[in-house]
Amino acid sequence: MSINEQSLLRLPHIIGDSKKGIPAIIPISRSAWLSGVREGRYPKPVKLGPKTTAWRAAEILELAAKGV
Repeated sequence: MSINEQSLLRLPHIIGDSKKGIPAIIPISRSAWLSGVREGRYPKPVKLGPKTTAWRAAEILELAAKGV
């Protein structure tokens, strides 16, 4: 998957999914990620629909560059 700064990323693309062969950008657990979002340590998501959530790639890449 090619990631540019205008992309939106779903959770498996951020934290990885070994079953689907998706490498992690930020290698943490789902619960740790969601806890960090609630606490404001990680970027707020964008709701695309009632059951669809994504994050702005630019914010995720910036976070990864900081070494979080």
